[in-house]
This record gives sequence, structure tokens and C-alpha cells, in this order.
Amino acid sequence: MNKKKAAMSSIIAAVFLTSFKLVVGLLTFSLGILSEALHSALDLLAALITYVAVSISDKPADKEHNYGHGKVENLSAFLESSLLIVTCGWIVYEAVHRLASGNTHIDVSIWSYIVIITSMVIDFTRSRVLFKAAKKNNSQALEADAIHFSTDILSSGVVLVGLIFSNFGYYKADVLSALGVSIIVLFISYRLGKRAIDVLLDHVPEGTTDIVEKELHSIPEIKSFHDLKIRTAGADTFIKVNIHFNPKSQLSTAHLLCDKIEQKIRQLIPRSEVFIHEEPEDKSKMV
Repeated sequence: MNKKKAAMSSIIAAVFLTSFKLVVGLLTFSLGILSEALHSALDLLAALITYVAVSISDKPADKEHNYGHGKVENLSAFLESSLLIVTCGWIVYEAVHRLASGNTHIDVSIWSYIVIITSMVIDFTRSRVLFKAAKKNNSQALEADAIHFSTDILSSGVVLVGLIFSNFGYYKADVLSALGVSIIVLFISYRLGKRAIDVLLDHVPEGTTDIVEKELHSIPEIKSFHDLKIRTAGADTFIKVNIHFNPKSQLSTAHLLCDKIEQKIRQLIPRSEVFIHEEPEDKSKMV
């Protein structure tokens, strides 16, 4: 499945889940279900952001964006994590208010269980599809969307436990389950936001430097290398390095070897652009 189709399927699923949870939450006065409805509403907004992001990110580089438009996906992921944190703030505020006021009674019905179980099934299906599409397209925006749906599975499970306890008269369990949802979402949001910020600030992806250096060290023709620089933008990785050859090597031979090195690195790191500048050996710059 391509990125735009995967993003559109998330929008459809989010519309259905948000509407279903909101109706049942209002009918039962369940904070747990209402918190899930708000969570799904922000997932819908996030899915819309993702759809726009993946539509823009694959546009080719131009005069104003020499490295392409890939960072739109990373910005999308950051916005999604911010929206989830806002959700948590509302949930915590409402939960504390209900506990303080003692207004924790809810009306548990069969529809309470139907909406939560249905949500878990849909979230499980959608998260698998999105994770698969994210891996195939190396898309952080789709991965963020997939994390949202997988987070919903966990939070829905917490709400389900709260409903079961509420069914036996322990209504505070519903409020406590809502707090549990917020804790889960905060944890996931932090990790998602940190990853997005790392990319936006050109933080080198973990392990990428080791992969490139190992490959360069394995080539006997390379006497040394320096100024290795790596950055990512959306699904693309940009790698630049200066390498030193034997000064007696012919230019055509060195150029051909550079082409082979670039090809090998592109195989090791999908969707990477490699720029190698060859120089004659200089011992002062050896690594």
C-alpha cells in the first residue's frame, strides 16, 4: 500500500471511531470513553496532517528546497505528538476534577463494551497496515500514525478494565482508567516528539554512522577518510564524506571506486544519497 492510501485509510477509521466513542461516551457519562473519543478526535486531526504531509514529502527537490520536502513528515510527527500531549492535559484535568467532586458515577451498558472492543479490533488492524506501509516507505509520518493507533489499543484496554470495575459499582475505576490512558499517551508522545525533533535538528540516526564507517574501513583502497556528515529529511538520508586514496592512483580509477562505494552504501541504507569527495592521501587527516 502506498503512503497516500495508507494515510486515507487512517482518516476513515479515525472518523468512525471518534463518532462511535463520542456518542457512547455522552450516553454513558464515562470519562474513560470520552477521553478515548477525544484521543481519537486528535488522531483524526493527526491523520489529516499525515495525509497532507505524505502528499507533500515526495515532491522532488527544487530551487527553494534543495534537499527535497521530506522534513514535512518529521514536522507532521512533531505536531501529532504535541496534539497528544494537549489531550493528556485535558484528561488529567477532568479526572482530577471528578475525583475531587466525587462525581464519578457512570452508566455502563452493553454499548460501552461494544465501542471499546470494536475500537481495539480496528486499531489493531490499522496499526499493522500503517506500520507495514511506514517500513516499506521509510515514512516517519506513517509510523507516527501507526503509533497513535497502537497506543489506542493500550488505552482502550485500560478503559475496558475500568468499565468492568464500574459495572460492579466501583465507579472511580473509570476515572483512574482515564488517568492510565493519559500516562500511556504521554510516554508515547515523548518518544515520538523526541525522534521528530532529532531529525529536524539534523541529529544523526542511531547506528547510521557505524554502518558507513564500517563500510569505509573495509575498503583497502581507502587510506583514510574525514568530515563524515549525515542528515535525514523524511524518508531520505544524505551522506557526505571525504576519502583519501593513494596519490599515485589514476583519477578514473578513483572515480570508479567512489561510484562503487556510493552504490554499496545506498544498498546498506535505503533511500540514501551519497556524496564522496576523493583526495590524495594526507597523513594529517587520517582517522
